Amino acid sequence: MKKIAMIPARYAATRFPFKLMQPLGNKTVIRHTFDNTVATNLFDEVIVITDSDIILNEIVQHGGKAIMSKKNHESGSDRIAEAIENIEVDVIVNVQGDEPFVNKETLRKLLDVFNDESIQVASVMKKFNDSGLINNPNYVKVVVDNNMQSLLFSRSPIPYQRDQDVRPVYYEHIGVYAFKKEALLQFTKWAPTPLETIEKIECLRYLENGVTLKMVLTEDSGVKIDVPEDLIKAENYLREISR
Repeated sequence: MKKIAMIPARYAATRFPFKLMQPLGNKTVIRHTFDNTVATNLFDEVIVITDSDIILNEIVQHGGKAIMSKKNHESGSDRIAEAIENIEVDVIVNVQGDEPFVNKETLRKLLDVFNDESIQVASVMKKFNDSGLINNPNYVKVVVDNNMQSLLFSRSPIPYQRDQDVRPVYYEHIGVYAFKKEALLQFTKWAPTPLETIEKIECLRYLENGVTLKMVLTEDSGVKIDVPEDLIKAENYLREISR
């Protein structure tokens, strides 16, 4: 299989504008993400796709590959689909630009999923039990069946704990996706779906069109940068892993 990693990188994020160009240690957030993805040595190519000359120049000037998105897009998947339409590739991994601490073993497990030819789309989740995060709509939750196939994604706490004697397991959806090329191109042909529009979770479009996501469990405790407070967490985490 030919495997590429693509990092969609919007400049003007809603909750934290310009977050990808924020300094984190001695690099910007987006450069950490790019460099750490390249360092896994799992991909034939790593490409940043962006709507911003500033981000493009940040990557290119430091020896990386970046391309400009030609259109405005609602989701990172749409942005990637535009870029890969004329690229010969089997599996594309969408690495989120705001998750700079890329975990090699997690990405390896994600790619291994596609040894099963029936899998079209896969993503990552981890267990968490912090009630503040579980109830925080910035953290997307997922529930799965016995085969680790996704049943539902939501910003609300799922499952709902009706019986206080039964302790539920909560999974946070980590926004790293992998797709077969054909599945990703099909995604862009579907209109945005009701649940996707309500929750602002792009992978719900797959579920609402009958395509489940194979979920990979990780124990990685890296930090995603969604709001300004997360940058402080990321700085603390960087100091810990640099010791």
